[in-house]
Amino acid sequence: MTALVGVVVVDHDGGALTLRCVESLLGLDWPPDRLRVVVVDNASVDSLAPDLEGRDPRLAVLHSEVNLGFAGGCNAGIRHLLHDVEYVGLLNNDAEADPGWLRGLVAALEGDPSAGAAGSKVLFASPFVEVELEVPVRVRGHGDRRALGVRVLGARVDGSDVWSRTQLVHGFWGPEYDGPGRPPYQWSTGRAVLRVPVGSRDRGPAAARPSAELLLAADRDVTAAVRSGPALGSVSVGAQPQWCAVDLAGPAVDVVNSAGVDLVAGGFGADRGYLEVDTGQYDGPAEVFAWSGASVLLTRAYLESAGLFDDRFFLYYEDFDLAWRGRLRGWRHVYAPASVARHVHAATTGLASPLQDHYVERNRLLTLVRNAPAPLAWSAVVRFLLVTVSYARRDVVARVLRGRRPNGEAVRRRLGSFVAFLRLAPAAMAGRRRARRGAALTEADLRNWMVTVDDRVVGTRE
Repeated sequence: MTALVGVVVVDHDGGALTLRCVESLLGLDWPPDRLRVVVVDNASVDSLAPDLEGRDPRLAVLHSEVNLGFAGGCNAGIRHLLHDVEYVGLLNNDAEADPGWLRGLVAALEGDPSAGAAGSKVLFASPFVEVELEVPVRVRGHGDRRALGVRVLGARVDGSDVWSRTQLVHGFWGPEYDGPGRPPYQWSTGRAVLRVPVGSRDRGPAAARPSAELLLAADRDVTAAVRSGPALGSVSVGAQPQWCAVDLAGPAVDVVNSAGVDLVAGGFGADRGYLEVDTGQYDGPAEVFAWSGASVLLTRAYLESAGLFDDRFFLYYEDFDLAWRGRLRGWRHVYAPASVARHVHAATTGLASPLQDHYVERNRLLTLVRNAPAPLAWSAVVRFLLVTVSYARRDVVARVLRGRRPNGEAVRRRLGSFVAFLRLAPAAMAGRRRARRGAALTEADLRNWMVTVDDRVVGTRE
């Protein structure tokens, strides 16, 4: 008999994105009487309940009067389903499942009893066009040894702001902030590649090219060469940010969001394949260290063994923490490329928002303190503090020495995350004793799973 499956979608004012997500689930190639979909309304101001309740017998809406976060919202949905279904799926509310999404996941788990979780191939929802920047560099000095090209502060396509979805692929330094409430910007090196989202994959001669602009600035007047496909142009960039037109002549491509999750040396979780153009390189099944909560199917036995998400995480790294606990209990995780989802990515929180920065940094340290061998956990804590000091030297001390106003936004965010980590560290230590008791994952196993990734490309995952 076909397995009975429940899928949880957590919504917090997701609006049309959530409705499209639910529609994709109700349109799955799966027997209707063997599917349950639970939408957890996480204290939305504009609740979707009137649009969803009574719409389909497979669909249920759970209401929470407080925002439980992604972790708590998923837990509420899982508890509602767990005793009735064989598998529980999770799909982000800003993602859409292809019709064969569920069949690919169930087949992967039914074929491997030792696997407790199967993750999808997750692509970004929009196709992208690549843009290359080449610019003379300058080293500021006074403690800042970076070779800096231009500041990239924004992107527009056909007049619409797409900065939060623009991909800075390589050749960029880390995010910097002009102040609270302002979006981050990044400096390029001498040669950098970014991608902007476009609405259509039809890039033939008859297709109208979208109008694209980049918001650029530099320490001094420079000329930047701009290339997209066969089109090569140049723009003049000065100290004041200005919008520069870009000819998007390159092909529109699908880009990988996640093909499973890697453990990166230093204790970071990184989406496998993140920001790679999808050329079929991840079309084969594989065992992976962890799974992404954006699109995954979990067995009931796995959840009963490893537990649910930690509500205190609220959002970010809650999936990596649970996956690590599953590994410690001896479970395997598989990547099932026959299952495909398309993800807007950070649509609810905003990419590189203060909210994201806070929970990513805090929860990564909590995950390591609870699950990792002591040397890895505590070296990550020390490194976090050292990096924070380096930011203070760059953004505060060096700017004062150059006669400029100090900018402590990045330091403030990191210190806030660290203080929040310290508040929860005792509970993480108590959880560590439980998680690592009789652990099936040895330190040698863990070292074998570790990969090295250029963190200027991947960074920390959400």
